[in-house]
Amino acid sequence: MIRYKKYQVTGENSPLKGFWYARPVIEETFDIEKLAKHMSNHNTPYSSGVIKGVLTDMVSCTKELILDGKNVKMDDLAIFSVGIVSKKGAKSAADFSLANNVKGLKLRARATGELSNAQINLEGQLKESSMYTMGGSSSDNTPGGGSGGDGGGLDENPLG
Repeated sequence: MIRYKKYQVTGENSPLKGFWYARPVIEETFDIEKLAKHMSNHNTPYSSGVIKGVLTDMVSCTKELILDGKNVKMDDLAIFSVGIVSKKGAKSAADFSLANNVKGLKLRARATGELSNAQINLEGQLKESSMYTMGGSSSDNTPGGGSGGDGGGLDENPLG
């Protein structure tokens, strides 16, 4: 179950100002150690320590490979790759330079297989996290959560 809260974009310069959107409520983040413990509880003969070692090596090798320009596909999870963040386009190939046109690199993760966006939309269920409070009083007909007063600037993507 994916819980969400409603929030309103409030940024003065945002073309989305005043509109309401849903945001997922992330209740917990699992690090490698916690994930290993969780996995070891799924009827596996491997201890959480062994699983943690494998996961740690997987992360290290994935980083090494993507920084070498390779994609790493973890079936039914994601394809990990490196992307380039551009500053601006050059008018011609001769005018292009890394210093003027490239801001940096970023990690990309694209869902694949059983974790595709289409599959998540089929299997995922949304539920409002808490009652939304309007003007300091609880409103029974407006469930949701949070005032969403987080700025909501132009760079914000209200859909995630």
